[in-house]
Amino acid sequence: MLKRWKILLCSLAVAALGGLAGPAPATAAFPDRPITLIVPWAAGGGTDSVSRMIAALLEKDFGQPVNVVNRTGGSGVVGHTAIAQAKPDGYTIGLITLEISMMHWVGLTDLTYEGFTPLALMNVDPAAIHVKADSKYKTMADLIAAIKANPGKITSSGAGQGGGWHLAMAGMLRSLGINPSTVTWVPATGAATSLTDLAGGGIEFVSCSLPEADALTKAGRVRTLAYMDDKRSPVAPDVPTLKEAVNSEWTLGLWRAMVGPKGMPADIAQKYEAAFKKIFESSEFQGFMKNRGFGAVYMNAADLKAFMAKDDKGAGEVLKDMGLAK
Repeated sequence: MLKRWKILLCSLAVAALGGLAGPAPATAAFPDRPITLIVPWAAGGGTDSVSRMIAALLEKDFGQPVNVVNRTGGSGVVGHTAIAQAKPDGYTIGLITLEISMMHWVGLTDLTYEGFTPLALMNVDPAAIHVKADSKYKTMADLIAAIKANPGKITSSGAGQGGGWHLAMAGMLRSLGINPSTVTWVPATGAATSLTDLAGGGIEFVSCSLPEADALTKAGRVRTLAYMDDKRSPVAPDVPTLKEAVNSEWTLGLWRAMVGPKGMPADIAQKYEAAFKKIFESSEFQGFMKNRGFGAVYMNAADLKAFMAKDDKGAGEVLKDMGLAK
């Protein structure tokens, strides 16, 4: 009997030492406490809205609170960095955007898509050009003519310096043979703040998605001149494409993807991936995206990883061509 107790005690000691040797593998009990979802852009914008819908549905699936935290600043660098530097235990995730393919090219950070664990692509939204409802620019052609006639005097915004909506505007101008520096870009924490500025008369036009401008458009304070896709949006069929408006072939869409910090345990990442696929396919998510005019586009973790690598390379080529890359 004494020998059997010694064997048992030795076994318990080994188990205890094993626990001290390193973190225990994730179990089916994950998650057993609240989760933080970091958003790199300001509250009220498109990324924030999509994030909060995903958080609400993830709460139902995981049975734990999912707290959305907006970490703005540095043209998206602050929030993206906060996600990448979080402990990779699954309790901090984030919604990253197109800007991760651009920030390092313009010298804002060394962080790239490789600093994250890809989980799922959830959304892609083409850019659009918006003006104040009573703006003297009645058409896209009017705005382009004013830009050409008044170099350096027309102001625009939509995101931080070198951000996705900045690229959208700069690429559009370049496609029309106009130097992007002709327009003064006013950096902002996100589309929401830019649109508020626009409605108040602080700037002359904004480059951002249709959903982000939806509330102010419906309120009669903002008007959309053109859409940066190869076909008109089903939620705004009266808005012409850039091709139709000014004969530009330029298109650009902002994508949003769920990720975790690099090094997240595989079983936790797989649990998230399954949850996000379920959320994407749910009637609640699809209804929300359709009603708000967001583009619902899904990719699993493996496809997202390949997509981000391709997008990063493409963004670098465009930014270098525009003279914006460092």
